[in-house]
Amino acid sequence: MFKYHCLNPISAVGMNKLDENYVNTENADEADVILVRSAKMHEMEFGKNLKAIARAGAGVNNIPLDKCAEEGIVVFNTPGANANGVKELVIAGMLLAARDIVGGIQWVQEFEEDGDIAKIAEKKKKAFAGTELSGKKLGVIGLGAIGVLVANVATHLGMEVYGYDPYVSVDSAWRLSRSIHHATTVDEIYKECDYITIHVPALDSTKGMIDKNAISLMKEGVVILNFARDVLVNQEDIVDALVAGKVHRYVTDFPTKEIAGVKGAIVIPHLGASTEESEDNCAQMAVAEIRDFLENGNITHSVNYPDCNVGTKVDGDRITILHRNVPNMIGQFTTLLAQENQNIALMTNKSKKEYAYTVIDVDGSVSDEVISKLESIADVLGVRVIK
Repeated sequence: MFKYHCLNPISAVGMNKLDENYVNTENADEADVILVRSAKMHEMEFGKNLKAIARAGAGVNNIPLDKCAEEGIVVFNTPGANANGVKELVIAGMLLAARDIVGGIQWVQEFEEDGDIAKIAEKKKKAFAGTELSGKKLGVIGLGAIGVLVANVATHLGMEVYGYDPYVSVDSAWRLSRSIHHATTVDEIYKECDYITIHVPALDSTKGMIDKNAISLMKEGVVILNFARDVLVNQEDIVDALVAGKVHRYVTDFPTKEIAGVKGAIVIPHLGASTEESEDNCAQMAVAEIRDFLENGNITHSVNYPDCNVGTKVDGDRITILHRNVPNMIGQFTTLLAQENQNIALMTNKSKKEYAYTVIDVDGSVSDEVISKLESIADVLGVRVIK
């Protein structure tokens, strides 16, 4: 029996995938797993039973990843589950930037009680005229799940699309339209494109990447879209560029005190993944990841430990060991098990930077005494037995 706790409301479509072996607890301290969306977890103290945290979404900046790794807690996210919802909002943002739809709607609301509004509108509409997306150049920085979808759909709008991602995965490359230009440097995107959209994670290397230096390379009247993370764009520099007219529109899904209300900024209240479908998809993926980990020891889409899949557990016990990625760990595990007359049927070890994960299937059952001995090995952060 496993106990779970939800820090945010999680779609029932996903939660219904939990069977009778999972029970809800209102006390996070006794939970085996925590499900979360946007709740801040950096100040939380985790209970001794906590084995995993599943983020129903892609971003994990609200979770203390290093702390979790040190305590042997695997953190999952759900990359791609909300990609279509974000893609659609990015396209909407491009259309809002190309034509002054927001200004036009606001004008109609201001004159909605005027009996001659239809006649007046014909005279005023030229103030809200814009341009078409077809024929314009779009630069997509980051070709992950969302970036690929945005790039592909933009080609169907008649745009000439440039893509930049030095770390593009094989899977993303296969899904990318052949008509998309491969930009070898991000500067090529800055110099060539009329529209630039960012789809990269918030890392030390990417924070503030759109700054005055980057903007100086861009075309006059460029449109910048940011539906990834607010910190990717230097707030002071983008405001200056909007005021100066260098940037025609800045469309962002992240309201901040610096950007809200600035002329030329179209600010959306973080609606990228706020669709029923996205929330359902994220919840279902998060629950599937949790169940596979707790029931089989498999790790899929972890952000602090390596992914590892050894299939469904069948006969005998399965031992899973979270540990630091240092020499001679495997030798210590196998030596101890041999001394305890445990025959190893299967063993897999995966590493991710300073952390590693080992799965060992044994022919029989494992005693609590053996588990205690495994836990006592230096640099071991967590041991479980799946029976």
